[in-house]
Amino acid sequence: MSGTSPGEASQDGGMTFDRHLVLDQLGGWRGMVDASLPTIAFIVANGIGGLTVGIWAAVVSAVLVFLLRLVRKESIQQAMSGLFAVAVAVVIAARTGEARDFFVLGIVRNAVIGVVLLGSILVRWPLVGVVAEFLAPSHLGAMSSHRLPSLRGRLRPQPTEASTSAEVGAERERDPEPEVHWRDDPRMVRAYGWLTVLWGGVFLLRAAVQGVFYSLDEVGWLGTSSVVLGLPVTAVQLVVTLWVVARLHRHRAEAESTTGTDEERPAA
Repeated sequence: MSGTSPGEASQDGGMTFDRHLVLDQLGGWRGMVDASLPTIAFIVANGIGGLTVGIWAAVVSAVLVFLLRLVRKESIQQAMSGLFAVAVAVVIAARTGEARDFFVLGIVRNAVIGVVLLGSILVRWPLVGVVAEFLAPSHLGAMSSHRLPSLRGRLRPQPTEASTSAEVGAERERDPEPEVHWRDDPRMVRAYGWLTVLWGGVFLLRAAVQGVFYSLDEVGWLGTSSVVLGLPVTAVQLVVTLWVVARLHRHRAEAESTTGTDEERPAA
């Protein structure tokens, strides 16, 4: 069989993306809904009963999401981070007495992350490239056989014949070092740079839009923009990012293959 299908081991025995990576990393569609519930609960309850009712609604919904994930034996990482974020937002809003301050933490966080991402491009260390090369090094070519990484499962090491026959506890062989660092490839630096611009721009867009609604004291629109520009947009960004990264893996695999052929060709 030619090629490597999602979920099968790649020829180099490295790491490959299984199906539905994006949705699993976000907790699936249920995870997206769970992450949005505290904000939605706050908006509705604040509009009906005021700030105190909104605060309690956000806290209760965040705790319920956490407990439901425990009962369903699902990953609680996202629920934990959401619970912490809601707790901080609630404390700020309760201390100031302003419902709009429930969103201050998110606005500041988005602005800081956006600036850091765009700043990384100036020093030629685009952070999207740093993360991508850490999770799935392009010189291993794990994604080079896929047109587009599918959206289910997770990035996981695939067993090889050697690893299955090895004794339990044996140390895993280290991945080979790249002959050329990805930052020495102008095409890769350029592509990772544009991806970093995409991510940094979206974070700054969130901060700008919510900043305007914050200044106008539009709590309802603050919540709506937080939900709409949150996980749904992140899912789209991840799809675009994985598509570009897959093309970069193919580019590097083809380049190394061509280099190897040239080296093996006898001199005339």
